[in-house]
Formats: sequence, structure tokens, C-alpha cells
Amino acid sequence: MNKFVRLTMAAILAVGVAPAVVGVSSASADVITCSHTVTNGFNQCGYNYKARVFSGLADGVDRTLDGTVWGDPTYANDHLVMKWNAAWDACNANGYNNPTYCLGAWVTNEWNGMRPDGSSTTDHVKIIWVGSAGITSPYWVAGGYSIWGNYEVIMDQGMVNGQHFIWTLATPNGLKCTRQSSALQQLLGAQCGETLHTRSDE
Repeated sequence: MNKFVRLTMAAILAVGVAPAVVGVSSASADVITCSHTVTNGFNQCGYNYKARVFSGLADGVDRTLDGTVWGDPTYANDHLVMKWNAAWDACNANGYNNPTYCLGAWVTNEWNGMRPDGSSTTDHVKIIWVGSAGITSPYWVAGGYSIWGNYEVIMDQGMVNGQHFIWTLATPNGLKCTRQSSALQQLLGAQCGETLHTRSDE
């Protein structure tokens, strides 16, 4: 596991489990706090909840623009792209362990600190829901590692000090929609059986 996966994991948790805070407002002259409100477009922190994407400085992933990521300035100026699917939101809203809502849930993080004021590191992480059975789950993919008890990191790779590292690479490591109940498919608009890529070159 790489040196800043903890920040990645915290960023992923911010997608669906943090409570709504105040709307975009100024707590002080230098701090902006953003809400977890679904609207069209991106909020000031970098979230577009309707499109299920975060894109911006990592500073905003904790929903506070204050020059830090959860109090740590190390990665605040890195660029972060985070994407998740409807099943991720449904799973977060329904207790994290119900296959009816969680099957097929995924999230990705792409950190890029290769900028003049960045951390000079990169990281690309893919996470899927597997349930509380962890490595004994029928949804477990060989080669990943467990996180938070109900999820599996199926890919974790990046650059540190100019060297490329692969911390984990499950087989397969693509994101796909698994078969779900027809009611959930209608709710999520899921197109099961199709591989859902986050980028055209993956």
C-alpha cells in the first residue's frame, strides 16, 4: 500500500458518507466550506454530485478549501479526479453490506502531484464493493487487498520519487456492472453485462 493511500481512502469516504454541512460559505477569510448537495455542475470545492465526479485540487475533497486535506498540507495542491457509480451512492445510503444496493459499487481516485506546487507523486486506485465476507466473498477478485471490511482495492499504482510502483493489481481489475435485481437496475439506470471504464485507455 502506498504512502498516501490513507488520504485516498479518506477522499473516497467523503463521497458518500460525510454529512451535509453548510452551503458554500466563508467560515473565515481564508476557509470555504462546501455542502453535499446534488445540483447541476461543480461546486466550489470540486464536487459534481449529479455526475458523480470530483475534479480539482485535493484541498477540496474534504469539502473545505483551507490549504490542507484533512489538516495535512502535503497533498493539498495535487490534482484529484474521483469517480463513482450510482451503486456506490446506494450502498452508502443503505448500510454498506446489502448486496441489493451494493453489488457493483465502485470508486476510482487519480491523484496527480506532478505540478510545480504538488507532492511530486501520483496514485491511481480502483475500489469495488465485495461485502463483509472480505477475501472469502464470492465477489472478491484475486490479487487485491481488503479495505474497510466491505471493499477491495483491485488496483493501486503510481509514481514516487520518479519510480513507478504497483502496490496491487488484481486480475481482472476492470470495473463492471454485476447482475442486480431489476428494481435496482431501474433505480440506478444500470446497464449490467457491460464493462464500465473510467477512461477510454483502460
